[in-house]
Order: sequence, then structure tokens, then C-alpha cells
Amino acid sequence: MKSNNIIQEKSYQFALEIIKVAQLLKKDTHFEISSQLLKAGTSIGANVEEAIGGQSRRDFFSKLAISYKESRETHYWLRLVRDSGFLELNLADEMILKCEEIMKIIGSIQKTMREKGM
Repeated sequence: MKSNNIIQEKSYQFALEIIKVAQLLKKDTHFEISSQLLKAGTSIGANVEEAIGGQSRRDFFSKLAISYKESRETHYWLRLVRDSGFLELNLADEMILKCEEIMKIIGSIQKTMREKGM
């Protein structure tokens, strides 16, 4: 495992922040969207970890694709809680930007792999 894997580090830190946001949503609004956000937001890093431990390039790519899908779902939930007013605008926008950064990194890795013939 690389000691300086940017997507591994960012997805882990993002998951920690998602846990805090989900706790805040559940505490303040008792809203069940918090569990959807928690599942999707922490799944990004879990699938990155599985990709890193993949048995082949195909396995790596497959797990990374799942991670990308989970980041898109997380992006959706974050926009939903922001636009419904359940989460402070500044916090929601900050989390959305972090999620978009993760999506771009994963997308870039996928693009590079496709260009190299996966």
C-alpha cells in the first residue's frame, strides 16, 4: 500500500466528516436522510480500500467504479439536505465541494486506467 495515497486519505477524512454531519442531522432534525447520507458517504472510502486490496486491475477498477457511484449518491444527499434547509448552508457547501473533489479524483483515476487499456 502506498503511504501517500491521496484518494485513500481524502475518502477516509471525508467519511469522518460525514459521520459528524449525519449525527448532527439525526440529532437536530431526527431525519432519516441522515442514515442514507451516512451509508453512502462512508462507503466511498470503504470501496477505495477494497480497490487498493483488489486482486487484479479489473477488480481494482470495479471497486473504484462503486466508489464513484457512492460519491455521486452522497453528492445527491448533500444537495438535498442543503436545499431543504436541514443543514447549515456553509457546512453543506463545504461538504459538497469535498465530495466533488473526491469524484474528480476517482474519475481521473478511471480515465487514466481506460486510456492505459485497463
